[in-house]
Amino acid sequence: MPATEEAREELQGHVADAARRYRESTRERERVEEEQAAGVLFPDAPETLAMRAERILDRGGLPPAAAVESVRAQALALPQAYERIISRSNELQAWSFLPRGARAAGTVARITMRHDGREIPHGTGFLVSPRLLMTNHHVLPNAGVAGRCFLEFNAQVTIDNAPDAVIRMEFDPGTFFTAAKLLDFALVAVAPANDGRLPGDVFGWNKLSAQPGNLVVGERVNIIGHPNGRLKEIALRDNALLVRLEDFLHYKTDTEPGNSGSPVFNDQWEVVALHHSGVPRTNDNREPLRKDGQIWRDGDGDDAVDWIANEGVRISSIMRHLAALRLTAEGRALLAEMGPDSGLGGTIPGPVGGSVRPPSAVPETTAGTVAEAPTIPEAPEGASGLRARSTPAGAKRHLVFLHGRRQHGKDPEALRREWTAGLNQGLTRAGKATVDPVDVVFPFYGDLLGRVMGWTEAVGGAAEAFRGAVERGEPIGPSAVEMFAAEAPGVYEQLLIQAATEAGMPQDGLVATEGIGSALATRFQQALSWLTARTGLDEWTIATAFRDVSRYLSDDEVREEVLGTVRDAMPTQGEVVLVTHSLGTVVGMDLIHQNSLDVTLLVTAGSPLGMDAVNGNLRAGGPHVPKARGWTNVWCPTDAVAIGCPLKDPGWGQLTQLAVANGIGRAHSIAEYLAHAGVADAINEALRNRRVA
Repeated sequence: MPATEEAREELQGHVADAARRYRESTRERERVEEEQAAGVLFPDAPETLAMRAERILDRGGLPPAAAVESVRAQALALPQAYERIISRSNELQAWSFLPRGARAAGTVARITMRHDGREIPHGTGFLVSPRLLMTNHHVLPNAGVAGRCFLEFNAQVTIDNAPDAVIRMEFDPGTFFTAAKLLDFALVAVAPANDGRLPGDVFGWNKLSAQPGNLVVGERVNIIGHPNGRLKEIALRDNALLVRLEDFLHYKTDTEPGNSGSPVFNDQWEVVALHHSGVPRTNDNREPLRKDGQIWRDGDGDDAVDWIANEGVRISSIMRHLAALRLTAEGRALLAEMGPDSGLGGTIPGPVGGSVRPPSAVPETTAGTVAEAPTIPEAPEGASGLRARSTPAGAKRHLVFLHGRRQHGKDPEALRREWTAGLNQGLTRAGKATVDPVDVVFPFYGDLLGRVMGWTEAVGGAAEAFRGAVERGEPIGPSAVEMFAAEAPGVYEQLLIQAATEAGMPQDGLVATEGIGSALATRFQQALSWLTARTGLDEWTIATAFRDVSRYLSDDEVREEVLGTVRDAMPTQGEVVLVTHSLGTVVGMDLIHQNSLDVTLLVTAGSPLGMDAVNGNLRAGGPHVPKARGWTNVWCPTDAVAIGCPLKDPGWGQLTQLAVANGIGRAHSIAEYLAHAGVADAINEALRNRRVA
């Protein structure tokens, strides 16, 4: 129940975005509904079901006897056992479900605004640490609004249905405040109680987790909040997750606008999302409809809207955002109080033989306790990239991130923090200490690559024709094909066709005619369509990814410029843990083949190295044992760029290969790859140990 016109306008924008996402996810939702109609209770990925079942048992989501009975009562295949555990958790709750729910409810407060001498209910918030409370950005968009609001805990009825004694507490945005409009969240400090106790010590707080396995499609959720500013209410268990998007969840539940900022819980009372918007039914013109089928207009009131679902922001996305913030030491310490599962705390491994120090203090305009940050040394003049904070002589082991394509125009510092945030999530899941972004070397060749690839000037009309055809669902014309294939006709076509073949496309489905024109356009479209259907990536992403790789491999001038830029930013002494992604895996292979780097561990993520058209054009001339003491190759089966994985050619020598399940829409994301515990653990081992076998 927004108390200001600005908040209401922002909420309406979120409602429109939620409706758009709901429309765009129709195909996935229909798939879920079809599987559920066929008797599949939880139509989710097997890896996700396995993680969820493990977490349920680990967190006491089932009474031990029930867990044993559900798994051992009959011989079950492993996927069936996972489904049985989740199903029993949905059906049978231990007695502790009720007191756990009451404990979680104690952390939830009504947010009220002081306005023109009145006190107006404004939204809901919940404690996520001893001193921090989370709500929506449209509830608290800035520190100034937070300063005009206060919290009401115990705004509820007692067990005898009598009004409880409400306890007021004040916000303290001067100590900490951060917010993000896109993810619609705000995190703000709460002042201590009059007796000096922290709010979390009085009411408890929810331990947010960056770890996977807290909800699967079809599983129930619970919401506690203050709908329309009323006393605390709960939507309990008659609700289910419909679709999991990259940053949002869609679920069925009964909530009202005042629930903005409410926590969305699973049955183990872990927060899985931040509720922020309803999803209205819309007409063909995307206008919201009333319950009577008429177009909703301003003034009709929110109760008149035909709400068909609700949307929450995924806690994992919020954790990823927080991990990448540039904060003061005090601000980072406040985030660390959220607990080890959040991935926002822990100690930082220093150089081998060195000391451990706290995270860097880098100012962030939206966060409190801002202070001057230590200077981060840049690469030498003429080089492009970021050096680590300190590079002493001796045998320090350097962590180096080597990015891939399509990074032109981006901030190298922001990219370095994004990569590190993903790695720190994986380290937290593996139970290891996190790393500081300023201790990472980040060679940056994105702007150079964008210039030599011609993305900023040359693609022009052909690219627009390609993109327009994709968006309209039309066949891709020959002019768009020429833009890609004419630059490296052999390599590009080999890459695309081999990728489609590796993904299982029947060979009799290909047009055999060669050359630029309608036949090649058909061949090109068939391969793209097959890869799109098998991986979930859009055709534009797939086509441009292979275009960039083929250009690097076929143009010696481009290759030498890229390699020279990377060499200039690399450490000049000491050992290197080299983490590469996408096209960066190809650049990394060329780099360590041509240069005398002391590579302790090479990590290749989302790599096209398994395709003959790629490895055959490496500087080493085909599959070869890289000059590294250890090598870990990680890929996601739905990552179109990594279609050639696992690497099967014996010429690669001995290496560790990991298949991982990345999030929907994030199959090729480096942050997603690094967030897996197995990947992060391998990097941690290489950083800490003197040698890797």
